[in-house]
Amino acid sequence: MLKAPLEQFQILSLFSINILNFDFSITNFLLINLLALLIFFGLIYFNNSSIQMDYPQESAVFFNTNAWQRTIEGISEASSQLVSDIITADNEKYVPMIFVVFNFILFSNLIGLIPYTFTVTSHVIVTFTLSFSIFIGITLMTFQKYKMKAFSLFLPANSSFFLALVLVPIEFISYIARPISLGMRLFINLMAGHSLLKVIVGFAWSMLLLENITSFGLIIPMVIIVILFGLELGVALIQTYVFVILTCIYIQDGS
Repeated sequence: MLKAPLEQFQILSLFSINILNFDFSITNFLLINLLALLIFFGLIYFNNSSIQMDYPQESAVFFNTNAWQRTIEGISEASSQLVSDIITADNEKYVPMIFVVFNFILFSNLIGLIPYTFTVTSHVIVTFTLSFSIFIGITLMTFQKYKMKAFSLFLPANSSFFLALVLVPIEFISYIARPISLGMRLFINLMAGHSLLKVIVGFAWSMLLLENITSFGLIIPMVIIVILFGLELGVALIQTYVFVILTCIYIQDGS
């Protein structure tokens, strides 16, 4: 068992590799990222395999879908629906990017719920990298499309000169705060939830060591663990949904 709740977020070196004074060590952080990538490509591979098996060139149109295919279709339809509902113009070109972001956050959150794994999205460097890269891309896209007219985003319509002196700095600060709030929201929710879950697990483990597995006092923390795990599963799904929705909203504002 871990001694402290925050120890689960430590980046540990699993295999040390040093080449020409450069550290290429394999860490738990890298391993979970690769695992999320393999799961994503695995779903796509099995989905394509099932389509080829269900769609032989000489067969009929009807086929039986399997779990892999339904999973990929559900995720892709959810991503496409989000994009089409929020982004009104040229929304097709944003579907691949939203699909990749959606799946990376979703699989990283879900893998982190497995005991003795690592939650990649509980590190602020990961969430900030995602949010700031999206923010910079949207900003460059906006200025490329509207040139100098893009500065009108910071000035509400029909504002007087003296009112603009107050509103422009506020709107600019609000615009700059977008990637910070986007990254911090995902980071804080995942880290706080996992820390609370670890505290309850540690309490249940202590009760088990003091009593025995048939102790009545062990029932309450066990029930709380099950409830918190269900809440954490909901948080993992909701935070993925919120991150993608806000990304689509920011794209819509800049398009």
